[in-house]
Amino acid sequence: MAAGAAGRVELGFAEEAPAWRLRSEQFPSKVGGRPAWLGLSGLPGPGALACARCGRPLAFLLQVYAPLPGRDDAFHRSLFLFCCREPPCCAGLRVFRNQLPRKNEFYSYEPPSETGASDTGGSVCLQLKSGAHLCRVCGCLGPKTCSRCRQAHYCSKEHQTLDWRLGHKQACTESDHLNQTAPDHNFLFPEFEIVTEAEDEITPEAVEMEDYSEVTGSLGRILEEELDSMARHESKEDHIFQKFKSKIALEPEQILRYGRGIKPIWISGENIPQEKDIPDCSCGAKRIFEFQVMPQLLNYLKADRLGRSVDWGVLAVFTCAESCSLGIGYTEEFVWKQDITDTP
Repeated sequence: MAAGAAGRVELGFAEEAPAWRLRSEQFPSKVGGRPAWLGLSGLPGPGALACARCGRPLAFLLQVYAPLPGRDDAFHRSLFLFCCREPPCCAGLRVFRNQLPRKNEFYSYEPPSETGASDTGGSVCLQLKSGAHLCRVCGCLGPKTCSRCRQAHYCSKEHQTLDWRLGHKQACTESDHLNQTAPDHNFLFPEFEIVTEAEDEITPEAVEMEDYSEVTGSLGRILEEELDSMARHESKEDHIFQKFKSKIALEPEQILRYGRGIKPIWISGENIPQEKDIPDCSCGAKRIFEFQVMPQLLNYLKADRLGRSVDWGVLAVFTCAESCSLGIGYTEEFVWKQDITDTP
């Protein structure tokens, strides 16, 4: 997806896809699995990918490929969102932006092939072309190394211990292919491609008006003053939630809404950020809304399978309005979490 005309919204949906389509060289938008890093150097380190609340390693949630038309330095551009899935925390969130010019040291100048090479089954790539090693558990930068085999790399002591318990203890000195194989640690989220389409031409206002006509038609015998009384008692909270529902009613399976510079849709009247709540970028520019993650994504994550439980109403991501270029590394942006409010 790309930043297009002002006010244009693209909807994202989760679909299964062959493994080759979700690799870095295909510039994917995707949910779960290991990150398909864009820039292959200057990756965020373990400190940047630790939960600010509990300190444990964050899990990769999703990435969005969002190049900026007309910007040579952002011909390739991706946003990477991570979350804490460790109980009782399950709250920490961090998001990073990376962008590259079309001519760069990692990828061909020409568009990637639309057909997959021979897929290598369950193999994983745990060493990037830049030479950086990735954690066997989460696929993030792995500066720590197993002291016995010197082949297995990890982001943290927690993930080294997890891998040791789930098979590395036996495989440590027996395999020369540790960079291509890794067990299922039950840490990664299920992997899907995010496919996009433009939001339907039918506006939410039109849907709301149709719903209103149906309601008022069915209540034709109710006195006008009773209708007025009902309208007066409708709370702001109800109105915001109903607006959210009507907005997504046409495409209820949407997991993501992308629209750089537009306003997000909130699920609740509580905990809506003010401008002062959104910190400026480190370059000094304001941050603007770019995309939001919808609660429907939770249906795909199987987050409760080991007692881990992540939850949200809306995750709204705000990025530098200038999409500043700070070298080839990853720039941290800002994410706002709004929970679903229980209404009486």
